[in-house]
Amino acid sequence: MDRNKFSAIAHRNHAFANPIGEAKLMKMIGMTAPKPNDKVIDIGAGKCELLIRLVESYQVKGTAIELYDGAIEEAKRRVATRIPEDSIDYIAADAGAAVKGLGLGSFDFGVCIGSTHALGGLEETLRTLKNLVKKNGYILVGEGYWKQSPSSEYLEALGGADESECKSHADTVRVGEELGLIPLWSYVADDEEWDDYEWLYSSSIENYCLEHPEDPDVEAMLERIRSWRRTYLQWGRDTLGFGLYLYRNL
Repeated sequence: MDRNKFSAIAHRNHAFANPIGEAKLMKMIGMTAPKPNDKVIDIGAGKCELLIRLVESYQVKGTAIELYDGAIEEAKRRVATRIPEDSIDYIAADAGAAVKGLGLGSFDFGVCIGSTHALGGLEETLRTLKNLVKKNGYILVGEGYWKQSPSSEYLEALGGADESECKSHADTVRVGEELGLIPLWSYVADDEEWDDYEWLYSSSIENYCLEHPEDPDVEAMLERIRSWRRTYLQWGRDTLGFGLYLYRNL
């Protein structure tokens, strides 16, 4: 079963593929006060909903880095009915390779929400965005953090994850500070937002499998989502957090 296919189906009804509410996200975007023709890069852009909204509201110029072709195809379908087609440039490639071809200090605003793994983790992602974003520009990342130390059972249920893969909320903010960034704001997902995200994620797979019994991946998808749902309810809801972190570059 293709991981990208599973994720695309699970997120098909989400506006954004993370548990932070839209009002919080768009408020943080507003804090950066984008100007027309500002250059914005989104690493792991998915269906490009955030870039589309930035173009709609602020007339920016977007660059989307996204490895999954299916997500880019969906993004182009959305763009065609909402904004000028030349408003977003698409780079369908591995993020680590793609950023090497971009100019230092060539963007006003850098975004990576829920995709820091694409660049090797939070610290490397912030370092990369610091290099890509001009002085006094903005950086917005979305990252998981531990609300409490994870149990060994939870880490095992996550496929043998390691506690070092996430930090506390305070330490996540501090990573940016240690790189010379100025923390400006942060929001974290509350329990209701997490439940909205996780139940929509889960029900999207359940409903797809009911609607497409001929799909050869149905059995594997159902096994995976039902295991994930039990894991979230037993451990994840109380242990794993998700935050948005806004910094100014220096």
